[in-house]
Amino acid sequence: MSSASPGRPGSRGTDLPGAADGAERSAAVRRWRRRLADEHAEAAIYRGLAGRRAGEEREILLGIAEAEERHVAHWERLLGDDVGRPGRGSLRPRLLAVLARHFGWVFVLALAQRSESRSPYEADADATRAMAADERIHEEVVRGLAAAGRSRVSGTFRAAVFGANDGLVSNLALVLGVSAGGATTRIVLLTGLAGLLAGALSMGAGEYISVRSQRELLAASHPGPSTVPALPYLDVNANELALVYRARGMPAEEAQRRADALLRSSPAENPLDDMTESLEIVGTGLGAALSSCTFFACGAAVPVLPFLLGLQGRAALVLATGLVGLALMLTGAVVGVLSGGPPLLRAARQLGVGTCAAAITYVLGLIFGATLG
Repeated sequence: MSSASPGRPGSRGTDLPGAADGAERSAAVRRWRRRLADEHAEAAIYRGLAGRRAGEEREILLGIAEAEERHVAHWERLLGDDVGRPGRGSLRPRLLAVLARHFGWVFVLALAQRSESRSPYEADADATRAMAADERIHEEVVRGLAAAGRSRVSGTFRAAVFGANDGLVSNLALVLGVSAGGATTRIVLLTGLAGLLAGALSMGAGEYISVRSQRELLAASHPGPSTVPALPYLDVNANELALVYRARGMPAEEAQRRADALLRSSPAENPLDDMTESLEIVGTGLGAALSSCTFFACGAAVPVLPFLLGLQGRAALVLATGLVGLALMLTGAVVGVLSGGPPLLRAARQLGVGTCAAAITYVLGLIFGATLG
């Protein structure tokens, strides 16, 4: 999509270059330069991502980069002789440009999606309507690319987040509960290490069984390989193939049309494959198990770390709680970014849930410690 020039239909410009003077002109030039720098950075983001992809994804990203460069031309036209040296622009697009060259595809796309959703052009009188529309469409394009990436990593990512969060919360609660019950530093450390090992192995085994079972259930729903060879022998008039489509939830009329069309063709693949969930979305049992086990161990090591460093008593508990709180906020923020949600809200939610679980365990430890003592 092309961007309209100032003064043409579709532009919301106000002929400011000729009408403004003094302070107004200086303020406008500064704003336009920021916009120009941001567009340069955004074009670099998509070109950086395109350099790491191939095929259709590469072409899509290059198409977005070309649109951003048209926006660059718009601001350059407004600035004219005041374009000056290239500016630095806002921190967000500059940071994204760096991340696009060095970090994961899905992570950067999720950040780019949030960046596109915050475009200032809807409220900027010097941006054209076409530019504002471009940014809205870019958000949807990036959302589509990110969705495909999220589907590919969803199984392993879910296991990693769940494992890390469970390790952080469960082992902190275990350490706090045992400590509140009056255990010595040595017992607290041994309990924390035992919780780390037992939890990591349990999480890995549980995740492996869970994913394998899910894959087996989905495989049982996939159409059998004998479907295609039987198609040429079906009664065209009766067309029982329509019943198969209806059994999988398709409306009767649509099922009949699709079955009629299929029987008049020569399908080389199973015609029902596109009606079943892909096993790729679930991931592999071994990958999910290793991810869950590793991230649980990493999370569970955090509350034990102060005791391993030689700290004792309240100082060790306070440091352990603080480190776990920071780690919970980090995992929550990462989930927020990758899901397209607000990172701070997700971080606060993660921290709140973890803090409540640890506090309850600590209070129960105090109660049982006083009772048993």
